[in-house]
Amino acid sequence: MTGRFHGVGVGPGDPELITLKAARLIAAADVVAYHAGVGKTSNARRIAEGLIPSTAVEEQLTYPVTTGATDHPGGYAGALADFYERSAARLAAHLDAGRDVVLLSEGDPLFYGSYMYMHDRLSERYETEVVPGVPAFAAATAAPLARQTDVLTVLPGTLPEPELARRLADTDAAVIMKLGRTFPAVRRALEAAGRLEHAEYVERASMPGERRLPVAEVDPATVPYFSLVLVTGDSRNGRRSRSDAATSALAGHDGRDGTNAETGVDGRVGRNAQVGGDGDDGRAGRDGQEGRERTEGAAELLVVGLGPGPEDWLTPEAAAALAEVDHVVGYGPYVARVAQRPGLTRHASGNTVELDRARLALDLAGRGERVAVVSGGDAGVFGMATAVFEAAEDPAYRDVPIRVLPGVSAVQAVAARAGAPVGGDFAVMSLSDRLKPWDVVERRLRAVAEADLALAVYNPASRSRTEQIVTARRILLEHRKPDTVVVVGRDIGRDGESLTVTTLADLDPAAVDMRCLLIVGASGTRVSETGRVWTPRWVKP
Repeated sequence: MTGRFHGVGVGPGDPELITLKAARLIAAADVVAYHAGVGKTSNARRIAEGLIPSTAVEEQLTYPVTTGATDHPGGYAGALADFYERSAARLAAHLDAGRDVVLLSEGDPLFYGSYMYMHDRLSERYETEVVPGVPAFAAATAAPLARQTDVLTVLPGTLPEPELARRLADTDAAVIMKLGRTFPAVRRALEAAGRLEHAEYVERASMPGERRLPVAEVDPATVPYFSLVLVTGDSRNGRRSRSDAATSALAGHDGRDGTNAETGVDGRVGRNAQVGGDGDDGRAGRDGQEGRERTEGAAELLVVGLGPGPEDWLTPEAAAALAEVDHVVGYGPYVARVAQRPGLTRHASGNTVELDRARLALDLAGRGERVAVVSGGDAGVFGMATAVFEAAEDPAYRDVPIRVLPGVSAVQAVAARAGAPVGGDFAVMSLSDRLKPWDVVERRLRAVAEADLALAVYNPASRSRTEQIVTARRILLEHRKPDTVVVVGRDIGRDGESLTVTTLADLDPAAVDMRCLLIVGASGTRVSETGRVWTPRWVKP
């Protein structure tokens, strides 16, 4: 009979924070295992030292490397993979011999813990139990961290700096783990997100020598691995103590009473009312710095095309505009492409609330805020520009000037990758029937096919729309030859992009999804010997 495998959390450092169940299992273990760095003692063992029985066999699993420097042929990842395999084999030998094994884990075993890699390798072969432990951030918290509808985000400090800044700006409360050498980048990300003033640094939580101070006052050279950063939800949304005095003080604080709130954009009343964050009508106090002057009256609303993806395809005009605005409004993935910086508030929303987005942007611009609505590709090609102008038909926005900044469109990007398939007359259509009846789409497809125009097809399919591309192909084949050239571009300009040149007859609708753009050639479209697709500028009589 094999032994049982236990992953036991021993908490952040104070032995008194070990749970009763963890203490019982450690005291009864045949084998106690723990990880340790090269030349270092195990912190997990130190925490549980008083509970380990003298009869227990101890297995120290010493990391071969704790930084990226190694001569292993597989590099850092290869060195760790081999280490985890060897460690699992050591523990498996005890389990096969019928000995119960307790693997100690600092904090909680399944929260950034090394235990997980042993769990992956052993839990399917042996009876396994995981005993939760107090995570370090819970011990470090000395004030309410997240309350009511606050969103709490736990972030590794090893994230790329722009991504870390974006996530810090988009959440209410945050915990940042894995500091040490990452601390300078973490500090810059906090500053860019406007959260530095309220960020607290905690070192060795619940251990002897615990230290806490504002992040802005921390010397980066002194930051150890056992440290983290806390940003409370109250720092963004105020104290909500559910007392009469607190309720009165909070009325209007961040728009949550409805007097200054935007609704329907990201599902939370008042979430977008953080244009002051402190109850003011402007930027002062948003991140502890004096904000920019607001425009008297309505400010010009910019609608910006970001291009299909790569930063290199963002125009200098668009980049300069985005560096000056105080608010960016748009569909979540597009907003995420705008780097977070001090003073910038980002308003991300879903994919089917274009008019809500437009009204939010117009409301902000109407109050004198500098706002950019962002859109993928070119904002005027199936993008946000038309939604903004539609919303602006409301007389309430008559005084808000609107300017559209062009971007590289997806059809341009796919065409350039292919060669010059839209070098002659061409049409652009969307197969989405969300905003127009499908019979209109069919009539237009027939008209384009009969006119012998090259055709760029946006939105060819989605998870819920799989038949449109099948029907479109059938309609086009009624008017075009089966060998008509078709270009299928997928994720052009992004990681994993692909470009396929095929024909109408061989086009596989099942291989087409929302991330594709199709270009169906005209009768004169041809493929060169080198595989480049081009359509002549001329048409023979």
